[in-house]
Amino acid sequence: MGVGGNFWDLLRPYARQQGFDYLRNKRVAVDLSFWIVQHETAVKGFVLKPHLRLTFFRTINLFSKFGAYPVFVVDGTPSPLKSQARISRFFRSSGIDTCNLPVIKDGVSVERNKLFCEWVKECVELLELLGIPVLKANGEAEALCAQLNSEGYVDACITPDSDAFLFGAKCVIKDIKPNSREPFECYHMSDIDSGLGLKRKHLIAMSLLVGNDYDSGGVLGIGVDKALRIVREFSENEILERLQDIGKGLKPTVSGGIKSVDDGEEFRSEMKKRSPHCSRCGHLGSKRTHFKSSCEHCGCDSGCIKKPLGFRCECSFCSKDRELKEQKKTDDWWIKVCDKIALAPEFPNRKIIELYLSDGLTTEDGSSMSWGTPDTGMLVDLMVFKLHWDPSYVRKMLLPMLSTIYLREKARNNTGTLCYVINTNFIQSSA
Repeated sequence: MGVGGNFWDLLRPYARQQGFDYLRNKRVAVDLSFWIVQHETAVKGFVLKPHLRLTFFRTINLFSKFGAYPVFVVDGTPSPLKSQARISRFFRSSGIDTCNLPVIKDGVSVERNKLFCEWVKECVELLELLGIPVLKANGEAEALCAQLNSEGYVDACITPDSDAFLFGAKCVIKDIKPNSREPFECYHMSDIDSGLGLKRKHLIAMSLLVGNDYDSGGVLGIGVDKALRIVREFSENEILERLQDIGKGLKPTVSGGIKSVDDGEEFRSEMKKRSPHCSRCGHLGSKRTHFKSSCEHCGCDSGCIKKPLGFRCECSFCSKDRELKEQKKTDDWWIKVCDKIALAPEFPNRKIIELYLSDGLTTEDGSSMSWGTPDTGMLVDLMVFKLHWDPSYVRKMLLPMLSTIYLREKARNNTGTLCYVINTNFIQSSA
């Protein structure tokens, strides 16, 4: 899910359409849970163990056709906050009154169901036999993907969770189909910053307002458009503190300010006495005065011209009057919004903020990534046992990956030794 309220629609105008060559020689972090769920949805009921089958094909295509260096990330223990939000979302989708929602004890997480954990385990076994690095996050997989990206260990993250940006990701590929040549959407944080003026903490603030994986409800009555207007009023360094003030019932100082309108009303009253406007032409002066000595703004020899539909007087009073009306409109909007936020319980939730700003891994985890050569013999045994494939079919499907490894080593070392080694192993395991 990630950030709620159709958040991806807000970002879509800033997506870059990239071809499959974009990932060549790039390291990419893949949220394995996303792939498994996607696989199960795509071919469920049609093939045996779809998660294992499609992970096999997609990984080989990503590695050989796209030329990428994938590293897969699996979820660790989920936050108790996410477990609570997941139960709440289930209650709402099932039409169950959320008043009956069970409360999860502090520090207690609800693990995924056993079947899904078994799917993850099988995919990890497959990936390791393919020689692909697999990392386990302390918490959310997208958090670890994001940190790998922000610290420069990978060039992009492949995940549909928009909260990857909140965890610090710089480049997010929402979805990619390794068996397709169609362009895919690639989102860069730099583009979001230049286009919307939003940085990481702005996005965290928006998620607190519209909902996220840890609080699916957000603030009642505030959607993406309102949240965007709110967070843009503050710099990245102050936005979270200002939200905390608003949550306490304080009114912030914004551009134009939330001011008392007493001064404005007094100004209007005084200026109306000194500066009457003609009811016929709308300019300064009375109608009687204009008929006696004409209107200097209308340019007539006598009298004045009837004002056209939609006429706007540009005198200093009218300009100031419009400014005050717009100010009052802005003030009323801010007062209503701040009141809504102040009514939200425990807003903003500091635990959620800390989750988004915390690190998901240690530096050693990222620097230890390495890509090896597939264990052909073990892979054949695994796929024959799990998917009932013919051994020759497994070897045939592995050939593009083995060829890519050979060509990379050939280019790196400028030697033909590896060709002999790989072919020898391949022939031996085929025998």
